[in-house]
Amino acid sequence: MKSSSQSSQLPLTGVKVVEFEGIGPGPLAGFHLVQLGASVTLVARPNRGALPAEMTPPTDSLINRGKHRVALNLKTPHDKVAAIDLIAQSDALIEGNRPGVMERLGLGPQDCAKVNPRLVYGRMTGWGQDGPLAQAAGHDMNYVALTGLMSLTETPGHPPILPPTVLGDAAGALGLTMGIVAGLFAARSGEGKGCVVDGAIVDVLALLAPLVQLLRKGGALEGVEPSVFHDSPFYDRYRCSDGRYITVGAIEPQFYVLLLEKMGLSDVDPSQQMNRASWPALKARMAEAFASRSSSYWTGELEGTDACFAPVLTLGEAAKHPHNASRGLYRVTDEGDVETARGLRFLPLVDPDLLRSPQ
Repeated sequence: MKSSSQSSQLPLTGVKVVEFEGIGPGPLAGFHLVQLGASVTLVARPNRGALPAEMTPPTDSLINRGKHRVALNLKTPHDKVAAIDLIAQSDALIEGNRPGVMERLGLGPQDCAKVNPRLVYGRMTGWGQDGPLAQAAGHDMNYVALTGLMSLTETPGHPPILPPTVLGDAAGALGLTMGIVAGLFAARSGEGKGCVVDGAIVDVLALLAPLVQLLRKGGALEGVEPSVFHDSPFYDRYRCSDGRYITVGAIEPQFYVLLLEKMGLSDVDPSQQMNRASWPALKARMAEAFASRSSSYWTGELEGTDACFAPVLTLGEAAKHPHNASRGLYRVTDEGDVETARGLRFLPLVDPDLLRSPQ
């Protein structure tokens, strides 16, 4: 999973985590912790049919890679004791069941605290451990819808949309990872006590919302005026002659000037950028211009400039894009599957080469 030289720079090297098998964000949080250097033991159900087949990651899937897998039946005394032994030796725990399930198994926070008072107990749910919806089923788009964030994608004549499992599930996993890391920091300092991290997806999504809340307060969203993000010609996706889409986001005046220049729209007055009455006509004109050329043409003209441009790529194309490839973000397997190759990079604060004496 990682070389010894990489491991020495990963901040969670030496941290032990026990992850109880679940779906979606829980396993992804465990994978994030592996990427940060932690040793993760996955407690799997003996019968893989306990979860829907299409929702159960294969044993060798990306998000299970690097984890040590142990099959335990938590309803039998022998295997429950084995689970408790694992918990006693761990720094953190991840579980993604509905509220009350782990308590009924005798593996809730109070039970675990008896054998490991420093444990950081991470709970991954959609709605949280309490509240009117705590026991209700739900999935990614439900959580995003309830927090108000899905409504931000709605435009006149088009329903709200979002990429599946990214904004809710994946963001929830990242939030739980952050909570566990913070809990580990607290457990290793001060009084050395563990804690429960209530990793509700709706809570994490609320953490993502302050920027759009500021925009709403300023009238840029959900206001009576046309929105820069939904209605302006300089922040949108456009269809090209080959049927592919590109995106531009030239909000800042200097970037807008450059976009107009690159598009050959020299007669458009950049000082009128925020004249909302002119937006519909200019958007139609820009749409016509983009549609007259291929996406590869516009990529050649705009990519890498301050016009704030990017083509809309497929996952396979994203893995091969020169920028992503240079950063080593993805790998493509022999079967053609795209996988994330690494997490965050952790580099020395001071370049070791600068500390070496000149020869």
